[in-house]
Amino acid sequence: MADANDLTTTPIHLGLGGRAAPLPGFAWTPEYLAAYNERADADGSDGRLVLLEHQGESWTSWERHPAGEEVVILLSGRVDLVQELDSGEHVIALTPRTYAINPPGVWHTANVHEPGDALFITPGRGTEGRPR
Repeated sequence: MADANDLTTTPIHLGLGGRAAPLPGFAWTPEYLAAYNERADADGSDGRLVLLEHQGESWTSWERHPAGEEVVILLSGRVDLVQELDSGEHVIALTPRTYAINPPGVWHTANVHEPGDALFITPGRGTEGRPR
């Protein structure tokens, strides 16, 4: 039987076969992410990282996820999700309890108008980033 975990400090990896694995000590460091990617590699493009992050300020970078669609659910605050499409920038206004889907391979960033929390369900394999 598992104990309760705080999603802000212990994200979850969802894997093949309905597996859900807590990620204690999660950190946005190259070392941690490399080890996580190695552990999750067997799940291929079906693996998902589920994490809750505070959105205190606008992002300073763009990112994209070639392995699949990313779901972004805003729990509190007010954020514009900006997707870079062939037709130009597409802005999706998120308010509490609304969500958006980032298509595979689409660069995206966020402009925070009111700080709050967002839940991300991300296909992490092959994720790329670039400065804004």
